[in-house]
Amino acid sequence: MSISEKPAANTSSSRAKAKNRELSKKGLLTITGFAVATLFLLPYIRMMFTALTPKDELYQIPADYFPTRLEWSNFVTVWESAPILQYLINTLIIASAATVVVLLVSVPAAYYLARFRFRTRNLILLLVLATQMFAPTSMVIGIYREMVALGLVNTYLALVLVNAGFYLAFSVWILSGFFASIPYEVEEAAMIDGCSKVSVLWRITLPLSLPGLITATIFTFITAWNEFVVALTLTSSIEIRPLTVGITGFIGLYEVQWHYVFATSLIAIVPVVFLFIAIEKWLISGLTAGSIK
Repeated sequence: MSISEKPAANTSSSRAKAKNRELSKKGLLTITGFAVATLFLLPYIRMMFTALTPKDELYQIPADYFPTRLEWSNFVTVWESAPILQYLINTLIIASAATVVVLLVSVPAAYYLARFRFRTRNLILLLVLATQMFAPTSMVIGIYREMVALGLVNTYLALVLVNAGFYLAFSVWILSGFFASIPYEVEEAAMIDGCSKVSVLWRITLPLSLPGLITATIFTFITAWNEFVVALTLTSSIEIRPLTVGITGFIGLYEVQWHYVFATSLIAIVPVVFLFIAIEKWLISGLTAGSIK
């Protein structure tokens, strides 16, 4: 072998080693990803098996992870024994209305904070962020007394307003960061062509901000869908009660019907899972782009 052939052989060997390291790294990341996903999915798998467990096997000691047979009729029994459809409709109305209110208020507020500079701008953003430190549970008594004074207890309007108030700050914060990341020159060019401020916001800024809008929408909708404490406090009738509160009907004084509780919980999860799958790519890009300036 000549001297000139040695560097070529060394280069080929280095490339092979680098390729092997890259494949090993990808394999390790894949295995780690599957392990983490399995860890997070285990509670849902357990929930599924518990929902399909016959009642006579539910309280066996020691309890088996897998039931001896799958009782699919549990889902039918749940649907027939409780007004699940009414609960779902109530939850959909409350979550959808709260999301619409949040977007109607947060979009102009976030746009103003992103495009205009004034003395108290940073203070307002800090106060907006600070409101997220207060848990809804700590304000339940005050919220209930206020709704009693307004005569809104056991109404859709009360739940819509409370949910919108809880999640408005997050939408303003993330949308203001997203609007600020859009070059102002794009809007200036549209205004030179004759567009008004409102027209620029509607035709230019909002389409460019679609990932951020979807992020705010899905966050508000899911959190309003899952809200429990305030709904439990402010509702007393089936006609208004959301599904999160309706699930408690299977929790008795001396016995908890876990198979029915988990069956209802799975029914409640399904719409949110499909919604998340449908907009997942916009959600990730919105969280990433709206977090920086």
